[in-house]
Amino acid sequence: MMTDLPVDQVRTLLAVVDEGTFDAAAAALHVTPSAVSQRVKALEQRTGRVLLMRTKPVRPTESGEVVVRFARQLARLERDAHAALGMAGPGEPTRVSIAVNSDSLATWFLPALTRVPEDLRLCFELRREDQDHTAELLREGLVMAAVTSSPDPVTGCSVRALGRMRYLPVASPGLAERWLGAQTPLRDVIADMPLVVFDRNDGLQDDFVRALRGGGAASALRHFMPTSEGFVDAVVAGMGWGMVPEAQAGPLLRAGRLVRLAPRRIVDVPLYWQQWKLDSPALASVADAVAAVAAETLVTRDGS
Repeated sequence: MMTDLPVDQVRTLLAVVDEGTFDAAAAALHVTPSAVSQRVKALEQRTGRVLLMRTKPVRPTESGEVVVRFARQLARLERDAHAALGMAGPGEPTRVSIAVNSDSLATWFLPALTRVPEDLRLCFELRREDQDHTAELLREGLVMAAVTSSPDPVTGCSVRALGRMRYLPVASPGLAERWLGAQTPLRDVIADMPLVVFDRNDGLQDDFVRALRGGGAASALRHFMPTSEGFVDAVVAGMGWGMVPEAQAGPLLRAGRLVRLAPRRIVDVPLYWQQWKLDSPALASVADAVAAVAAETLVTRDGS
């Protein structure tokens, strides 16, 4: 049982994962490397599983990730208890780690964090990752909460629907004119048009092309722009077409700097909030703020 795991051994395992080596963990814990090794071995014997891959840096196994997640949750509860008892250090903030996709970060997510009461003295640590992969950071215990595209809760987490982020296929007027100026159907040229993608995990453009043409992928002539703002700037500059969040595309469409390639076609990506199942006032306050702003800005089930 997880409750039977010795706290000192659990904390030691977490230190090894966070520091990357047994020696570094020993320095952080002010013990000898031998003591660190003995604690980890004792924990592995107790669980009957290998918890660490002895690589450089050290990495947790699948079983190790379970213990690491438990260690972080234990630390979170301990900090909340200290704060409730008035035992927290003077002026010491509470850190909340969250994984969020770049487009949410660039549009609606930061306003949500500003709604969290200042008297909670929260310190946010944001990790940017594609919405299809943020759940992995939760699974590994690296974050307490995440904006994700998966409705299936990670073990030990709760999930709630936030809404859908709407994307529009757009391009610069010049690029659209060059490829579609002679009333050429979009489906006939879209597979050859240059495009912009966020990174190699970004499948939105390919998914759009497959849906439009009934199969196939977008052009191999693609530019990788790993920031939401840089992505939009590249599309505006005419480097390629792309799926741009409606919140970012709207003003540029009205200003004539972008045009829609398929006015009747959109792509809605569902977003969910997943977080550790903890009775944590800090985490609950963040979740409420995120849900409230998402309800105001994302597309709901009825399309509004």
